[in-house]
Amino acid sequence: MNYTISDLPDYFKQYKKSIKNPKKFWDKIADENFIWYQRWTKVVDFDMEEANIKWFKNAKLNITKNCLDRHLAERAEKTAIIWEPNNPDENARHISYRELYEETNKMANVLAELGVSKGDRVCIYLPMIPELAISMLACAKMGAVHSVIFAGFSATAVESRVNDCGAKIIITSDGSFRGNKSVDLKGIIDEAVEKCPTVKNVLVVKRTGSEVVMKPERDLWLSDLTEKASANFITKIMDAEDPLFILYTSGSTGKPKGMLHTCAGYMVYTAYTFKNVFNYKENDIYWCTADIGWITGHSYILYGPLLNGATTVIFEGIPTYPEPDRFWEVIEKHKVTQFYTAPTAIRSLAKESHEWVEKHDLSSLRVIGSVGEPINDEAWHWYNDNVGHKKCPIVDTWWQTETGGIMISPIPFVTPTKPTYATLPLPGIQPVLMDENRIEIMGNQVDGNLCIRFPWPGIARTIWGDHQRYKETYFTTFPGKYFTGDGALRDEVGYYRITGRVDDIIIVSGHNLGTAPIEDSINLHPAVAESAIVGYPHDIKGNALYGFVILKETGEERNKENLRKEINQLITETIGPIAKLDKIQFVSGLPKTRSGKIMRRILRKIAEGDFSNFGDTSTLLNPEIVDEIKDERL
Repeated sequence: MNYTISDLPDYFKQYKKSIKNPKKFWDKIADENFIWYQRWTKVVDFDMEEANIKWFKNAKLNITKNCLDRHLAERAEKTAIIWEPNNPDENARHISYRELYEETNKMANVLAELGVSKGDRVCIYLPMIPELAISMLACAKMGAVHSVIFAGFSATAVESRVNDCGAKIIITSDGSFRGNKSVDLKGIIDEAVEKCPTVKNVLVVKRTGSEVVMKPERDLWLSDLTEKASANFITKIMDAEDPLFILYTSGSTGKPKGMLHTCAGYMVYTAYTFKNVFNYKENDIYWCTADIGWITGHSYILYGPLLNGATTVIFEGIPTYPEPDRFWEVIEKHKVTQFYTAPTAIRSLAKESHEWVEKHDLSSLRVIGSVGEPINDEAWHWYNDNVGHKKCPIVDTWWQTETGGIMISPIPFVTPTKPTYATLPLPGIQPVLMDENRIEIMGNQVDGNLCIRFPWPGIARTIWGDHQRYKETYFTTFPGKYFTGDGALRDEVGYYRITGRVDDIIIVSGHNLGTAPIEDSINLHPAVAESAIVGYPHDIKGNALYGFVILKETGEERNKENLRKEINQLITETIGPIAKLDKIQFVSGLPKTRSGKIMRRILRKIAEGDFSNFGDTSTLLNPEIVDEIKDERL
């Protein structure tokens, strides 16, 4: 791949080119690094007011030809996927590019035999097993639109997503392993499909070997079909703007949003960002710990790595099973060179004894990364010291389901890192900070609403079936710009720090306070494991701050009132007295989505004493915590 940024002067040179002439910049990258059946007639065509964006107009391609077929000449026997199972006693599986190509073709033939054709939707509800990757690639190869549903969602959540996209087929498994538990995935699908009239067939992968009920004619064992299927399949020629996948993201109100990504722009952007953000080199072993059910898994477990001919690890397990050193054991075992995980995982593992990390050889690591939320100062330093041993740059990446790929991030060995800062935009990305009056905030040492001025190839094109909602959500708050919904601070050298969702910016006595810096301060307290801050109405200040705090020791016997004083003293010392909390509630957990994000709107409602409607909670990992927090509200 001919698009590596070599050093800081090269970054500034490339960035300047990409902003001065985005069309020429992306035209060159797309032309030199991918296989096309037909070249584009126009690089980009867009109307930001109407949220109509097209990249590589009229080009013809197939993303799997670029992920698989083209690597066969030189990389046929190279490992494409290392599958690391939940139980370390079960052997890892190495899948070569040739094997992945053949298995993808078989799966595409199975789907075609069942009547799936170009444009049809296929929902995939699978654990982190090879069939998940194979199913996605097969859909892309034949022109079907895949919609992966995280295999931890309830039947109700599955049902709403399947019905929203009108899926014809669901691919699931008899069950899944997660730590020392197994989950009956087939039972969840059976319940969901009762209310999904568009579903014709359910394909079932054998994983746990548990007894399942197979409904005649509808349900089919996948292995029975793939065994008979041909390993040859004629790849469908796709238009640049044909749908590639739909991925649902939780809406702050109403039903989840089905973000639609299309073939060409997504391909170019994920490939380019993967190569540069992870400093990928031939024969590296790359591992992203996310679930493929989220955009991180789509872009940086599957498509980004395979487009670059990389070896990517798919991990079925959890960080603490069978012991809290599982991540470090896997890095040592497979000699992982790039490791990409979430701050939630880092914070949870940092609470464990240092011996769990120290007993493993992590010297293979070259780059370590963070994704999903802004990483706090304490977690950044723990990660840097104990995992990276101060020799691996931390890529603190900011991006979204809607952006398709990483937008702001250090480039390893190029961008000097700064704890808690995502640093500089990648080439082609034009961030701007806007004030409440829709006026751009110029200069440095400022903060505001983070928007993007010019489209980039990986941007989602619409919300499935609801373009008006897409337009209103992302393009009307600041007309002519994509509004990220996040606030950001730009420091004296132009580095960006994401301060959290804009509705997490709380105005207290006329001061704009971002929640992330306050939470960083609270988390410095030795007794604190994690915290979340929201605002609630206050007669004098306009808003006051309410803190939800998890203590490291659940049996903490210390005086809670003293702890509250100590926490506020820390905030005073690190930020100032204006940021002190009026209320601090100690809780055993926080309402989090399965990707690790805190669902703050629920906490805001609890802080306000409004228990009437918590909105869409289908993405919560721990819905039971909501009642517990509500019942103990101060």
